[in-house]
Amino acid sequence: MRGHESGTGGDTTAGAGTRTSLGAAELGEEPGGRATLVQFSSAFCRPCWATRRTLAEVAAMVAGVAHVEIDAEERLDLVRELGILKTPTVLVLDAAGRIVRRAAGQPRRADVIAALGEAV
Repeated sequence: MRGHESGTGGDTTAGAGTRTSLGAAELGEEPGGRATLVQFSSAFCRPCWATRRTLAEVAAMVAGVAHVEIDAEERLDLVRELGILKTPTVLVLDAAGRIVRRAAGQPRRADVIAALGEAV
């Protein structure tokens, strides 16, 4: 996926924080059977609205893929652990919950689908 965590190119791979995987306990719901699109959002983030729509559409198109949205302000512990610096930030998890891709900013649908290819 396109996107970055800072103005200097940023991180689009796993590993920007100390945690390398997420499960139902961290997500607050069951992950997808094949992959999970995790979106970190904040209340007044306009790009988060479009990101929510894009990720929900992609999840609906691909069997076994779930979209989970996490309020960054409510989960500051997880935000810090993962090194999330802005919203929206999207993590792509494989079936085992490992973070295989991450990007900050509003993603394009094609980029989300391509990133899912790494996870499934």
